[in-house]
Amino acid sequence: MCYRTGIFVLLLLLISLDSRDCSSNIQYDVASKISFNTVQAWAVKLGTELYHFGEFITRKKEVQDSFKSAQIESRDGEKLVQNMADDIRAMMELKISAVKRIVEAAENMAFDKQNEPVPEDFQFYNSKEMEDLYEDQSLTTTPEPEFTMENWIIRPPSKNAHLLQNPHYSNIPVNINISSVHVPTNVYTWATEVIKGIHWSEGLDTHFINNYQSDPTLSWQYFGSSTGFMRHYPAMKWRADPVDIYDCRTRAWYMEAAASPKDVVILVDRSGSMTGQRRDIAKHVVTNILDTLGNNDFVSVMTFADTVEEIVPCFEDSLVQATLANLRELKLALDNFETMEIANFSAALTRAFELLEIYRNNSGGANCNQAIMLVTDGVPYNYKELFERFNWKYETPVRVFTYLIGREVADVREVKWMACANRGFYVHLSTLAEVRERVLEHVNVLARPLVLQREKHPVVWTPVYANVTDPKVADYLWEQRERAEQKERFMSQRRDKALFNSEKEQNRRWKITQMKQGQYSELGNSKYQLMTSVSMPVYDLRHNENITENVLINEAYWVSVTKEHSYVNNQSQSVEENGQKEMRIARLLGVAGTDVPLSEIQALMTPYKIGVNGYAFIVTNNGYILIHPDLRPVFQQILKPSYNSVDMIEVELFDDDRSPRNFSKELTALRKEIIDQKTGNKLMNIKYHMEDMKRVSRGKRHYYWTGISDSPFTLVVSIPENYGRHRITPPPTDDIHRLSLTSKNISARQYLSNKWSVHPDWLYCRHYERTFSSPEAELLYFLERVARPGWRWPAKPRPPEHHKNKGHERHSEGTEARERNKSPNIAPRNEYYCDHGLMQALVYDARNTAWFNKSISDSASDDKAAEFIQRFGYIVAFLATHSGLTRWQTHPSRDYDDKPEFGKQWPRAIDEVWYRRAVEQHYVDPLSFVYSVDLSTEKFPLNVSSATVTASHAVFHGDGHRKTPAAVVGFQFKHERLSEWFENITTSCEHNKECVTCLSDNWDCFLVDSNGWIVVSKDTTQTGQFFGKIRPDIMMRLVEEEVFKPVHIIDYQAVCFREKKTTNPASSLLTPLENLRLIMAWFLATTVWIYNSIAVGLAQASSYSFDYEFLTPTVAYQNYENDEDTDDPSMSKPPTRMLERDFEKLVLINRTRPTPCDREMYLYQLDYKNLDEKLNKPVRECDRPFYAQLVNYTNMLLVVVDAMCAKVEVPIFSIDATEVQYNESLPCLKHMHPLYRKQPNSCIRNHTEESNIDMCGRGSLQQNNILWVTLTIIIILHYF
Repeated sequence: MCYRTGIFVLLLLLISLDSRDCSSNIQYDVASKISFNTVQAWAVKLGTELYHFGEFITRKKEVQDSFKSAQIESRDGEKLVQNMADDIRAMMELKISAVKRIVEAAENMAFDKQNEPVPEDFQFYNSKEMEDLYEDQSLTTTPEPEFTMENWIIRPPSKNAHLLQNPHYSNIPVNINISSVHVPTNVYTWATEVIKGIHWSEGLDTHFINNYQSDPTLSWQYFGSSTGFMRHYPAMKWRADPVDIYDCRTRAWYMEAAASPKDVVILVDRSGSMTGQRRDIAKHVVTNILDTLGNNDFVSVMTFADTVEEIVPCFEDSLVQATLANLRELKLALDNFETMEIANFSAALTRAFELLEIYRNNSGGANCNQAIMLVTDGVPYNYKELFERFNWKYETPVRVFTYLIGREVADVREVKWMACANRGFYVHLSTLAEVRERVLEHVNVLARPLVLQREKHPVVWTPVYANVTDPKVADYLWEQRERAEQKERFMSQRRDKALFNSEKEQNRRWKITQMKQGQYSELGNSKYQLMTSVSMPVYDLRHNENITENVLINEAYWVSVTKEHSYVNNQSQSVEENGQKEMRIARLLGVAGTDVPLSEIQALMTPYKIGVNGYAFIVTNNGYILIHPDLRPVFQQILKPSYNSVDMIEVELFDDDRSPRNFSKELTALRKEIIDQKTGNKLMNIKYHMEDMKRVSRGKRHYYWTGISDSPFTLVVSIPENYGRHRITPPPTDDIHRLSLTSKNISARQYLSNKWSVHPDWLYCRHYERTFSSPEAELLYFLERVARPGWRWPAKPRPPEHHKNKGHERHSEGTEARERNKSPNIAPRNEYYCDHGLMQALVYDARNTAWFNKSISDSASDDKAAEFIQRFGYIVAFLATHSGLTRWQTHPSRDYDDKPEFGKQWPRAIDEVWYRRAVEQHYVDPLSFVYSVDLSTEKFPLNVSSATVTASHAVFHGDGHRKTPAAVVGFQFKHERLSEWFENITTSCEHNKECVTCLSDNWDCFLVDSNGWIVVSKDTTQTGQFFGKIRPDIMMRLVEEEVFKPVHIIDYQAVCFREKKTTNPASSLLTPLENLRLIMAWFLATTVWIYNSIAVGLAQASSYSFDYEFLTPTVAYQNYENDEDTDDPSMSKPPTRMLERDFEKLVLINRTRPTPCDREMYLYQLDYKNLDEKLNKPVRECDRPFYAQLVNYTNMLLVVVDAMCAKVEVPIFSIDATEVQYNESLPCLKHMHPLYRKQPNSCIRNHTEESNIDMCGRGSLQQNNILWVTLTIIIILHYF
């Protein structure tokens, strides 16, 4: 009985104990514990052996001795940034000079030849029809003729030409002897004005070629005509990928050069009559107007009926900057307005005028041109009293453009008068097909003051953009990707329903979803070439012209009508010449420009002078980034929706604890000084991320900045405080020429042999006429040339003096101007350019490290060294220097696997992560190596069996109190060898053979690097994963004890995926009345569809213009998720009853739209401050069930965890970015907290002679379509 009672009491005691206490009492005894001294001994032994192995393999002492003759000089930040700015400005002058020659030539050619007839057999190089070398080896013409509707005249075929890949043009097949012409899809190539422009502009080829010969760094040169075509040099085949929606007139380089900045208020009539097609046309008009705006423009879109409302509520009573993100927000909101009630034009116009007046008085917005765009289907009267009150008494500061919508409209006189009386333009639009061309008329009107003054040609530099890629294509590509995913799901479900519904398959799909929303796995991988452009307007030098315009009659045929004078402007002037009446004109011929790849500017920033972990960047007048190492314009090979309006304050992260978008006054003050192009410097605490936002670092940086004269740009240089104040330079005695004289028969290239590479993005020497297989081959070529007698370092190219052509002053002497333009003054040029300082540094490094090629095995002095190599089995030993030189040698001599060689995989020396981290680690422990392993993510899981460990160590050179990084040495070896090494050390005890080690199942042992990533674990699948994910409870304790410090990182360039709105798929109850209603609706809809099909068919058959905007994602695919039956949702189809389908919920994906957003994350950094004190704590049973010790001479922690203690349930420490939730959308939030910007210097908005110009309107003459409706109804009644 006592025995049973004792057992019962014991059970009660056990039940009452906490699980952790239970495990503690049961598991903990002296025999099962690992002592603190044992863990400490393991850390010391592991670190010491790794250090000696690394010291031997890298030969770091010999490397340090190699730089003992080098000099150290102070790095003067102010002088450095000024020299860079001067070099960039000199390069910009070269580009501007080239564009000026194109402008001058184009104006004179047009003046001489514009009225010459175009030969009937005229042929030209059409970019869309050209064949490259692989498609057509001969210089032939295309067999397919073009035709027009006038008597079906066969047009001459386009020319073809040889196209060869050219490295200077991104290996695109080109022909550098000619230019070719791109014509937008919606522009008819053989229209009179278009073909005339193509004809006379052929003469620009000579100037394109001469420009390229004068400055071989020139990229694409082009002339974009106001009629739509673009002549570009060199010639190439234009590839529609996926569709050709390019129109030069909507590109930033054209729009910003064509007219000064503008404030625009768009008023959209949403009265009850604006339904159906009128509503669609109105939306299309607004979309096209928005496409003509840029970062220096401001806009507001309002709808009005009985009341006036902003299309985006948070933009109320304000103009918003026309960034890509804001324009996208406005376009998406256009789908939401409903038509109803009666239009109150007085309230709408008053609201618009008052808003513009506020901005005009406060010098806000664009502070230049102002315009009201009225989109309506008719006005009751002209509201003259409103214009007298708000516009005329101020010398008409606001232009009014009116867009009359609809086929059958009332009297157009009033709506046309509104435009003509207010320096605007009137357009009548009856079909979607004519929207783009008619909307672009406002650009030519805004350009009139520029054209009339004639003398000034403002130079415009654009923000960053991605080649010819249209930003709207991003939405299209994303939707295509989701379509493919949806199709794959449908097919998979049909093939095997059981497999599709299995847990394994669901997990796979979940991973795909996570991968699809990945942000940071491709930061350095982009197919887009980023660039800026410089452009200038090209004017028509004629004062008068006989004006005719094409008018569309009944959507069936065009007629030419001679322009008559309007009744509005009593001051209009005309002249009689040869019996024909001519009118005063001020016509913009187009815009000329050239691209400047950002890589060319970056090469001039001399990164070797800035040094490791330093960088330079450029900021525009709006505060946006032009160039920055952390500019990330692409996600998953798609352009981000707002990639060209990333603010500098969003990439330079101030190291404070402020919440997202709560920027400090210190940072905003720095930003303002930079935008104002002042010269200054400042010391700031910042934080920055590395390795695809998986690692973080913090520190103090010196910022130096100065404006780039005659441009909207400011150059900024950021240099680390500790090691950025000095730089290493070769001694004067080590000149390349002196080397060739003193060392007979030895050239500098002989110091570069075996395995080596140079930084591929740095400009050592560049030949303009020869191409090389690699940067190394080019360097060797120049090292040979340097050694030859008579070598001179080439001077930096400078632009030739640009003398103004007299043809600008005396337009009657056009023939003389043409003759002068045939032989322009071209300055002689060098065949190559070299950076003398960088070449000197490279040769010095190459000569003094040539010994590194000697085999490590051969240099071993004893058997211990050979045993070292055999034991640890290194794969690669490498050396990278400050001049961009990288050397390496592999062991064994054959390659380890199929991976690229080390120097080919990581050739960027001071820009590589292992180089940057090693230099930073030097200030933690000068003797330590930085160890890292490839990180494992959901998208790219680590294959541990082939994983390698990289170790790097910084070599500093000093002369007493000054020191600076000269090189980084390191090695790679198999991860499995480190695991074996780790296991051997942590499973042994020096003094007690019976002690507990990591071999016990009761203990888990980890090597964790300084950012919390697992380098070694007993469970190899955990290698490369974040420690906070594997053991969040231990990570939480390490954070609480301040061993690791969380660093809050906010990604202001992130992309989130908003779910698209879809209709409810449920069916309604079908009653007899409901059936009757559906039948009637079907009948009416079918009638309308047939009528529209006939009308559109006739219009397309007779008109040579159709709207390519149907091919763009904003129109073609905006509602495709509700149309599962066709791949072309834009096709009209008679309404049919949807067949009911029974798909499981798992089959349907959530349709999303990429949207700019902010994401935040916490990354972790080892806090070395008082680290020994934090770590030297004993295990207190399960209250602190772990040891942590710093591994000597490394950046790693040895963490030993008691596996028998129950894991405390805590949230996983995720380093994944999560969206920051705001109360408003991001565009609204940014609008409500505007940042400082500097307005452009150039503003030309008025000219006294503009009142003499009488052209203010263009419309379509309509005839009654009742006959077509009647015939349609008769046909329907006959069959039904």
